[in-house]
Amino acid sequence: MHGTLSKDKDVSKTTLLDTPAQKKRVKLALLGCFFVLLLVFGEHLARNSLLPALAPRVDGTSNAFLVNSFTVLQNFDEKICRALGCVNRPVSDFAAWKITSAALSPENAREGLKSGANQSILQVEIQNRLALSVLAPNLEISLTDAEEAEIKSLQFSPKEWLPTAWQESHPDFLRIGIASGEQIQTSLAIQLPQNAAGYRVRVVYP
Repeated sequence: MHGTLSKDKDVSKTTLLDTPAQKKRVKLALLGCFFVLLLVFGEHLARNSLLPALAPRVDGTSNAFLVNSFTVLQNFDEKICRALGCVNRPVSDFAAWKITSAALSPENAREGLKSGANQSILQVEIQNRLALSVLAPNLEISLTDAEEAEIKSLQFSPKEWLPTAWQESHPDFLRIGIASGEQIQTSLAIQLPQNAAGYRVRVVYP
């Protein structure tokens, strides 16, 4: 007697061998999709704390790779916001601000000699160097004597120190903050004490 073996057994074995591999690939694909969705929703929910923590500086002090990577992240974030909606909350970060120049000069040299009021003008240039919009801070001016001891402190709110023309062109600045990289020049009238010999300018948040 002779005969031939059925090929069904080989096909069955191949099918049994292929099925676990296919299931494994499907599981890996589903797991990958799950992690991508987790990443997307995680970024969306934590964006108001994540973006400020990762934001580099735009004044040339941050690594170019970090700046480019953050730009990619911002583009990704904007696409998510268009799809899911976002609530943008500008950060309050005094480290974002760089006072690029400050100069104090008499309002009128001749009047300054005649009057005891000693009125002066403080010219300040300030920049938001963070790669995000930042809420406008208060400006604090500390006046010091010849020994650098503080004798008077003045504080100006954003509505007091920001130029009127700038405020008119940015009516929502209190809500949306000041844009990344923006430089602002302002002039403030200050009455100096007679023993004033120096000054310091810094930004503060109340």
